[in-house]
Amino acid sequence: MKKQTQRTKSIALMGMLCALLLLMAYTPLGYLRTGSVSISFLMIPVALGAIALGPVAGATLGTIFGVTSFAQCFGSDAFGSLLLDINPFATFLMCIVARALAGFFTGLVASFFKNLRRKSIEKNGSVNGKQTAIGISGYAVTGLCAAVFNTLLFMSTLIIFFWGSTTFIDTMNEWGIATSSIFALFAAIVTTNGILEAVAAFFITGAIASALYKAGLIDQDLSKKSEKMSKSSED
Repeated sequence: MKKQTQRTKSIALMGMLCALLLLMAYTPLGYLRTGSVSISFLMIPVALGAIALGPVAGATLGTIFGVTSFAQCFGSDAFGSLLLDINPFATFLMCIVARALAGFFTGLVASFFKNLRRKSIEKNGSVNGKQTAIGISGYAVTGLCAAVFNTLLFMSTLIIFFWGSTTFIDTMNEWGIATSSIFALFAAIVTTNGILEAVAAFFITGAIASALYKAGLIDQDLSKKSEKMSKSSED
């Protein structure tokens, strides 16, 4: 019965995160657009899903994010439309496959911090300041890693498939994005997109995940384990 209840809660949470992701994808909540460049905050719900439900959920949410991103390449986003015109297959890989991998890797980071926290609880027998710090910092760092994975995988695909395109290079120059070298292009895009995305994901994911934990909506197994060990130590 408990397993069924937990499964129902997981499905409900996944549904809510999917709905949030879609809402953000198709409203101004999900993007900060500056000219031809779009700064995305959609890795935040991906990170929350990875924290709450693990790598598979992170990959699933990352895929949904990728599908919405790929859809915008059909006229809604200038940068995406340019890439789609040059190489549709590479654009598909960059939008969908890279985002799925970013979500999966984020889930691995979340699992690492969860295991670290579990071991600390087992060692100390209850929740203390150290474990609370591990939890809060783990949530925040997971959000940061989600944005970093997204940027690195996106940029890797971009450089591998589009660096040799004259159309891409000429258009980037017209838009004022440096292309004197691969490093210059990487730095130009990361400084306008990646840094802001990473900072936002760090603070927002950390705050929301900590609130969800305190409300008993995520990592309930850790809470129950801590309560059980505290009672055992009292007895």
